Amino acid sequence: MMRFRLSDTPLDIGTERRALDHAAAGAYASFEGWVRDHNEGRAVQRLDYQAYAALAASEGDAILDEAVARFAVREARCVHRVGSLAIGDLAVWVGVSADHRDAAFSACRWIIDEVKRRVPIWKNEHYLDGESGWLHPDNTPVDTTT
Repeated sequence: MMRFRLSDTPLDIGTERRALDHAAAGAYASFEGWVRDHNEGRAVQRLDYQAYAALAASEGDAILDEAVARFAVREARCVHRVGSLAIGDLAVWVGVSADHRDAAFSACRWIIDEVKRRVPIWKNEHYLDGESGWLHPDNTPVDTTT
């Protein structure tokens, strides 16, 4: 079952949320990551996300499978956008259903942290001053101005 996916179109959170429905679940937790207008003191105009799609899907599914087993949750999903995103756009969504809230909250936090750490998705920030810079999954800035 594919629990992780990349999307080049805006996310429909209602559809994503319904995929978590389970009669035994008493809790739901989610995380939404939006494109903000600044980073490290610089004004951001937009973001471009690129991914190594096959590896991202495989590693993303592995993370979600690990979360289901590790936190004993009923279901977990994650969708990450790729392509050009504007300020305020939803870039990543994580949702978890579980019997109890502690498992749902813990799994949701763990999933987004692992996705950011392990999934090969790169972010190119475009700044208002006309420069841009790539950020790798470990969030190490790469200087592209030289």
